[in-house]
Amino acid sequence: MTEVRKGQAPAKLEKDEFHLVFQRSFNDPRFEAVAGELARIEEIAFANYQDSRKAPVTVKAGPEFADPDYDMSIEWKAARDSLLKLDAIQKDPATRSRVLLINASARNDGTCPGEMSKTFRMTQLAREILEADNIEVDILDLSRLTSDYDHHIHPCKGCASTAMPLCHWPCSCYPNHSLHQTSDWMNEIYEKWVAAHGVIIMTPVYWYQTPAVLKLMIDRLVCADGGNPDPTTTHGKKAEEAKALELAGWDYPKHLADRAYGLVVHGDVAGIEGVRRGLSDWLDWMGLIDAGTSARLDRFIGYYESYAESHDVFDADQAFQEEVRNVARAVSAAVGELRAGTLSKPDRRLRRPRPK
Repeated sequence: MTEVRKGQAPAKLEKDEFHLVFQRSFNDPRFEAVAGELARIEEIAFANYQDSRKAPVTVKAGPEFADPDYDMSIEWKAARDSLLKLDAIQKDPATRSRVLLINASARNDGTCPGEMSKTFRMTQLAREILEADNIEVDILDLSRLTSDYDHHIHPCKGCASTAMPLCHWPCSCYPNHSLHQTSDWMNEIYEKWVAAHGVIIMTPVYWYQTPAVLKLMIDRLVCADGGNPDPTTTHGKKAEEAKALELAGWDYPKHLADRAYGLVVHGDVAGIEGVRRGLSDWLDWMGLIDAGTSARLDRFIGYYESYAESHDVFDADQAFQEEVRNVARAVSAAVGELRAGTLSKPDRRLRRPRPK
C-alpha cells in the first residue's frame, strides 16, 4: 500500500482566533443590536468547527451503494439523485434538444464595473439562433459570482491527485458546514451540464488566461472525468481506501462525454489562441465532441483600442457577430446529428491505452 503523506495542514484555530474570523462578517454597526444572539451562534459554530461537522444531516446510503449502512450526506444524495433523473431525460430521444450557453465573464452591470459584458451580449446572439432551431437554451452566467449575495463556487481541493476514487461524482467536498464552506453553486451547475446535449463557452481573456470564475467551474468539473459515483466505497474521504481502489484498477468514467461543444474566445491585446486551444483540449479530454472549425472561434475586439469604446467596437464588427452566430449554428447542427446517430466519430471504438 502506498503511503498517505501527512504534515501540511495547519492546526485548528483557537477560540480567540476563531472569534476574530467569525466577526468579520458582522462589522456593520447594524449587527450591534443582536450582539447577544450572534455570540450564541458563534459558540455553536465554534463547537461544530472543533468537531469537524462537515455533513451534520445524513441518511443511510441504502442498497444501491456498496456500503448500504454508510451515513451519507442528504445534500450529496439529493444532488446525485437529481443528476440521475436529468441524465435519463437527456438520453431520451423524445425530449427536445438542449444547449447550455456559458457566459464566462466576471463582469456585469450589477456590481463594480457598472456595465454589462460583451460576452453576455454574445450569449444573446447565440440564444436567438438556437431558439430559432427549436432548441431549449439554458444560460449559465458566471458573473453572478461577483454580484449575487453569498453565491460561490468553492475551489477544487485536489482529491483526484490523492487517488481518483476519492473524487466523487458529483463533488462531495462541499458543503462543509464546519468550515462555513456553504452556498456552493456547483450542484446546480452539474445539473445544467448533465441536462445539455451541447455546450457553448463564451469567454474573454484575462491576463492570458480564462477568468477566475470560469476556472473555478472547470476545476470543479474534474469529478465528471473519472469521478467515483459511489462515496461509500471510500467511506467519505478515506485516502487509504481510495488509493487501494485506484491501484486495483480504475476505469475513469467520463460522465459528460458525447455532448457537442463550441467556443467563443475574445480579447483586446493577446492570449486568445492559447485560451481557445486550452479550452478545446480540456473539452476533448472530457469526451465532448467539437462541432467543427466554425465552432471554435477566437477574435480580438478593439485591438489595442480603448476599453471605454469596446461595446461600440463590438457593435460595429458585424462580421464577428456573424461568426458568433455561426458557432451556435454549428453546435445546433452537431447536436441534431449527434442525437440522430449520424455524427461521425472515427475514433469512437479505439481503446485508450492511457485511460487517466
